[in-house]
Amino acid sequence: MGGAVTAALRLTRLLADPARAAELDEGGWTAVLTAALAERLAGTLAARLAGVAVPETVSGWLDNAARQAVVERRSALWEAEMARRALAPLGVPVVLLKGTAYVAADLAAGRGRSIGDLDILVRPADLPRVEAALLAAGWEWVKADAYDDAYYRRWMHELPPLIHRTRDRMIDVHHTILPPTARPTPDAALLVADSIALPDGLHVLGPADRIVHAAAHLFADGDLAGGLRNLWDIHCLIGEAGCDGLIARADRHQLGPAVARAGRLAHQLYGTAVPEAWRRRRFGDRWFRRRLLAVDGWGRDRRRVTRLAFYVRSHWLRMPPAMLARHLWVKMRR
Repeated sequence: MGGAVTAALRLTRLLADPARAAELDEGGWTAVLTAALAERLAGTLAARLAGVAVPETVSGWLDNAARQAVVERRSALWEAEMARRALAPLGVPVVLLKGTAYVAADLAAGRGRSIGDLDILVRPADLPRVEAALLAAGWEWVKADAYDDAYYRRWMHELPPLIHRTRDRMIDVHHTILPPTARPTPDAALLVADSIALPDGLHVLGPADRIVHAAAHLFADGDLAGGLRNLWDIHCLIGEAGCDGLIARADRHQLGPAVARAGRLAHQLYGTAVPEAWRRRRFGDRWFRRRLLAVDGWGRDRRRVTRLAFYVRSHWLRMPPAMLARHLWVKMRR
């Protein structure tokens, strides 16, 4: 069975070029399918391999993954509709983010995509009314802890997470796309102002802003957990929107470096069509690749030191050193 890098690389190569399915033996299929499960790319892989000749056992596995993706799509769209009904009386723009936005707008990134929580973006001034309306409609706080509640409200780019008391589905309400303490400061007002209305009245980000947000989420905020799925989103978004004007738009949000790195790594791992000037590798890219590919042929996380380093990095990006030390100390004491 393939090693840590081999399993993940085989997965990325198969997503990029489904014809590579003919190269896989039984062990190769086991490694790829297990890595796809671990990276929440099973439905995406099923969509990419639709119509491709595969072994019968693999075909059954892919059929199950495709059916699960349909269920998740339906659930995500229904949850978006429930939020729309709760917030419609406010008359404020509500912008869908991430996976739900991709399926609602019928984008390539949404095909087979695994979708978890509902993420929305609203203007900061609308936050109190949005919060009150969601609570009145049956959502309640996930985190009852006073420290976590205060931490979210003071330092994060979103409210503390909410979960619906009967549907057991979570919603994350953002007022910008990076924590206020982060070094880049995206223009949240511009994101909302330039969003695109869907027929039901909900909004999605504009084409370039979708890429900027995906890159920010992956490279300027998180610890790269689930990074191969998020990088596939970027591959698909660039494929549909192109790169013209993208860096200029990213610079408006102080996220030019994150978007450039997203383009480089998407090109390296998925063959994304990006300008020649973007393709030259930069310092640090190898470590991001190492983290992105840190899953073995059994679907297990590997490279603990690398993963820990990126976990610490994700907090370092969000907070000044003194705040980070205090936050980690509080968390460790618990």
